[in-house]
Amino acid sequence: MRLILLGPPGAGKGTQAQRLVEQHGIVQLSTGDMLRAAVKAGSAVGLRAKDIMARGELVPDDLVVSIVSDRIDQPDARNGFILDGFPRTVPQAVALDRMLKDKGLKLDAVVELRVDPGILQQRIATRIEQAKARGETLRSDDDPEVLKRRVEAYREQTAPLVDYYRWQGNLRSVDGMAAIPDVAKTIDRALRAGPAKPAPKKAVKTAGQTAKPAPMPAKVPKPRVVARKAKAPKAAKSRPKAAAKSRPKVAAARGKAAASGKRGRG
Repeated sequence: MRLILLGPPGAGKGTQAQRLVEQHGIVQLSTGDMLRAAVKAGSAVGLRAKDIMARGELVPDDLVVSIVSDRIDQPDARNGFILDGFPRTVPQAVALDRMLKDKGLKLDAVVELRVDPGILQQRIATRIEQAKARGETLRSDDDPEVLKRRVEAYREQTAPLVDYYRWQGNLRSVDGMAAIPDVAKTIDRALRAGPAKPAPKKAVKTAGQTAKPAPMPAKVPKPRVVARKAKAPKAAKSRPKAAAKSRPKVAAARGKAAASGKRGRG
């Protein structure tokens, strides 16, 4: 069985991982432990990682994947493994999928421990008080401020993995705020249930994409055109003709007046 446990710091991944290791006879693989082991072994990958860490730089993804690949090939990991602290980002998850595919392997499940941040803070505070009362040495992450920074880093970098594995159908979400035995029973039921169906991806309309035009009907009716008869233009009044007819009468009247005037003078 090959598993990944997801959840913020303090969610109880370590407790559940140890139980699954004993139950299924698999190994828990921590990236920190693998890096230190590779450096100690003096392998080519380990020497490269040693130089990078000596400079205070982050080990690149391809190098981490190489170290994980070498560790998976060891005999004690043949029955399966639980990855702890890897992958932390989506690019690392993509690289892990590619590496497993090259080996003919695949993940059986990714278990997410869902927790409430506020209750998680209270849980850590209670754990610190109990550890102090017993005189135990506190862990490095048993500090509210340190925990707050680690939870914020988880939200920014690792939380997107939940959607990534949900789309693949590998995700099993479990209430991590329940009692430890209840969380264990829920994980066991989720693993027995088998893989979930991949979540459908939402269609995203890209910029510049145009909608398809609606289909045209088989017959397109022609627009009905009603022809109207043109009205004949009204005849304009012929004023010039009337004036022409009256001109002879005026001339005749003037001629009579002139004749009568001549007769009066003699």
